[in-house]
Amino acid sequence: MTVIYTTHALHPGASALLREAGEMRIASAPDPETLTRECRDADILIVRAPIPRELFHAQTRLRLAVRHGAGLDWIPIDAATEAGVLVANVPGVNARTVAEHVMFGAMAVLRRFRSVDRDLRQKGWNAGRAHADQASELADKTIGILGLGNIGRNLAVIARNGFGMTVLATTRSGSALPEGIASRSLDELMAESDIVALCCPLTPETRGVVDARRLDLMKPTAVLVNVSRGAVIDDEALIEALGAGRIGGAVLDVFAEQPLAADHPYFSFDNVVITPHMAGITEESMMRMGIGAAEETLRVLAGELPVNLRNPEVVERYRQRFSSIPA
Repeated sequence: MTVIYTTHALHPGASALLREAGEMRIASAPDPETLTRECRDADILIVRAPIPRELFHAQTRLRLAVRHGAGLDWIPIDAATEAGVLVANVPGVNARTVAEHVMFGAMAVLRRFRSVDRDLRQKGWNAGRAHADQASELADKTIGILGLGNIGRNLAVIARNGFGMTVLATTRSGSALPEGIASRSLDELMAESDIVALCCPLTPETRGVVDARRLDLMKPTAVLVNVSRGAVIDDEALIEALGAGRIGGAVLDVFAEQPLAADHPYFSFDNVVITPHMAGITEESMMRMGIGAAEETLRVLAGELPVNLRNPEVVERYRQRFSSIPA
């Protein structure tokens, strides 16, 4: 019996597809020890939580680790490759979802939603309404986007066409940008933008890239939005900048350590909107990610390679493990 093991429950449509292909098991807990133990006899692993390297050393049947989404930093690809396991993902399917979240968060900070909501509930109508005089609009502002992949490009379209914003971008490749987007160095982007949106992958180059020096470049009214990974920001520097009132606020969906501690300093700021790593999660995106992961699973079980194979160097080793796979 084929065993399909997933770290978390999937959309019902995806689950229905997978149950036709084998026995579907959901992790009893997402901690490294549990995942390693429970995945030992799995043929397919669907990833919605960080995967320990040890998992790939502790099994013999695993064919595919497929990311439920785009980000691959939760899968130690070198360990999977060494073990002869295919790695795939489902890129782009929640890009619009995340881009919408950026605009939602930026608007919440600019319209002082946390203060309005709190005072309206606790002090009454006029107390809540009083914050409106200091609120601000998105129209005619400048948004700077670090990382112009699927999320960044969707965000650029929404910001430019939906809100009349000027769009700046910094990319790793330095290649030509789409029409209507101006290229800037990261320092220039930090200094010129009213909204700074971090949409880049976590790499050695982006780890800690938003540090004290770059935060000091930002306008005192600017809002920092992070839908990338928590580690791209120096937390101590951002907390210090917020405490000193040197920037206008922040929207944080991801954190270097998750879940965020209940007494974390970020919770003390009215101009910080915090969400629990959910920017890419809606009913619609869960369906798209789940179906995409299921389709890659079915391809591999049918003897094909994934469409979105992320470690092509593993193919020879993989075919040695499963000699029935056609060339």
